[in-house]
Amino acid sequence: MVQKNKKPPVPRIDAPVLPKRRGRPRAYEPDVALGKALDLFRKDGFAATSLDDLSAATGMNRPSLYGAFGDKRELFIKSYRRYRDDARVAMGDIFRNELPIRKRLERIYAVALDIYLSGESGPRGCFTVMTAASEAVHDPDIRAMVLEGFAELDKAFAVCFRLAQEKGELPASADAAVLAQLASATIHTIAIRARAQVPRKELEAIVNGAINVMIGTAG
Repeated sequence: MVQKNKKPPVPRIDAPVLPKRRGRPRAYEPDVALGKALDLFRKDGFAATSLDDLSAATGMNRPSLYGAFGDKRELFIKSYRRYRDDARVAMGDIFRNELPIRKRLERIYAVALDIYLSGESGPRGCFTVMTAASEAVHDPDIRAMVLEGFAELDKAFAVCFRLAQEKGELPASADAAVLAQLASATIHTIAIRARAQVPRKELEAIVNGAINVMIGTAG
């Protein structure tokens, strides 16, 4: 007896179709890797940080680093942008909070010191002042970012002083723009001294003296 060939079963129309896998899944988190690169640049600076250092810190090989972030300079710029974004988040609410001018300045500088004195291997200071400013000398793009950061800080302080004038805490004759520059200069000073491991109490004394001068000058 001759058996007839069996026809293959016809799949049901509503049978689920598994999606095709496209390549290997990404083995790293870009945000985490960028944070690791930022930490390394803050600690060692641009010139002293090699691609091998970055690869070890992020857990990514060189081709993966380049594919995700570009070359070392591009990774540095992206790290700097990340630092500035984080700083805006940390400081934004305090700048917007309508506290009395002395209290507001004290809180701004306290948060700044928290940032500058952080670091597993020691105080790291400010990325803008300690790291990016060095590269700004010969890199116009980084220079523009540094100058933009200075201008943003001056503007934020100026808003604080103008609000204090409106509340009668400072005289109408006070120059809010000049006071803002003095306030920003104090930020830069404590950032440098923090990196040099000056104790926090000494830095707080500098801040208190600067606030007294600013408010006293305004009066």
